[in-house]
Amino acid sequence: QVHLVESGGGLVQPGGSLRLSCAASGSILSIIAMGWYRQAPGLQRELVASINSGTTEYADFVKGRFTISGDVAKRTLYLQMNSLQPEDTAVYYCNVVGYSTSGRFGDFGQGTQVTVSS
Repeated sequence: QVHLVESGGGLVQPGGSLRLSCAASGSILSIIAMGWYRQAPGLQRELVASINSGTTEYADFVKGRFTISGDVAKRTLYLQMNSLQPEDTAVYYCNVVGYSTSGRFGDFGQGTQVTVSS
């Protein structure tokens, strides 16, 4: 079983910054890719950024503002969010894809709330 725990969310003013963290634990044998998704009220969950074998990809709406980083060996993932805007308000979810002792997995954490408001 794989367990993901996000942290670092909170309330921030427009233009501010937050750093999200995700820690993965459990019977993980290998990690293929890691990423961050977000879901705003009434909207579908959307991909924010991903990292796969060192290659990062970003959604257009966060390019130049957010930076994803991770350490596969340490089972950790981060999202540095700068120049936050009210439209970035959402629950942010960590996603890890890999293999565990039970086979291939692609799990999400419980999410961390990010609220951008003055």
